[in-house]
Amino acid sequence: MRLFVGLDLPWPLRERIALLAGGIPGARWVPPENYHITLRFIGEVAAHQAEEIDHVLAALRARRFMLTLGGVGTFSRAGRETSLWLGVERSQQLDLLQSKVETALQRAGLEPERRRFAPHVTLARLDNAAPAKLAAFVQANNLFRADPVPVEHFTLFSSRLGKEASAYTAEVEYHLAAPAAAG
Repeated sequence: MRLFVGLDLPWPLRERIALLAGGIPGARWVPPENYHITLRFIGEVAAHQAEEIDHVLAALRARRFMLTLGGVGTFSRAGRETSLWLGVERSQQLDLLQSKVETALQRAGLEPERRRFAPHVTLARLDNAAPAKLAAFVQANNLFRADPVPVEHFTLFSSRLGKEASAYTAEVEYHLAAPAAAG
């Protein structure tokens, strides 16, 4: 199984994000059903290891929080833009949840993640996208802001590679605790 841990997004937000797609030749736009925020990519694992991953994630305790998306940008490798993303405003609660997921997965025997956590929603994969069109898109959409959405669970997803796009399946949802009452 090819797995990752992530946050899915409510459909009204996915529909709003989908309105951004278009206008960049050479961009392969991610379908709205695949919009998510990766907390930790796991990769290929055997069935027994998937069970252990489920066990440690089910034991994880964290609180619900609000999440805000905003701003766009690109990731590049070797001086070439590889993907277009929608940013996620960092919060203490998001960073804490991601850290707890990472610690739990290491307890399940996974190697530590070497990449720095950079929360985002991938909008498009870029294959020789026209640089002027890409720059214009980023400039035109950099002030995009979505209303905050509640994060009430995180999800263990499986991923199957496809010709056009990967197919993601929510395998298990892990619910987060309600915030402590003020007072």
